[in-house]
Amino acid sequence: MVGELGRVSGTVGPGLVGEVIVRVRGGAEAFLAYPAEPGTRLERGTMVMVVDYQPPRTVYVTAAYDGG
Repeated sequence: MVGELGRVSGTVGPGLVGEVIVRVRGGAEAFLAYPAEPGTRLERGTMVMVVDYQPPRTVYVTAAYDGG
């Protein structure tokens, strides 16, 4: 799970429980998501990378691209 790419489907940020869609086991699944870096906000549609996974359905993510 760690290192997988996903897309934000519900804003991830401080004080929010966000959601990301990650491709796993030949399909796509939704996971509850928190920012890996405190204070970071990731808007819907942002490509992210999973940096930590806490079973059964929680991930910590960071932006996959720096946009530059």
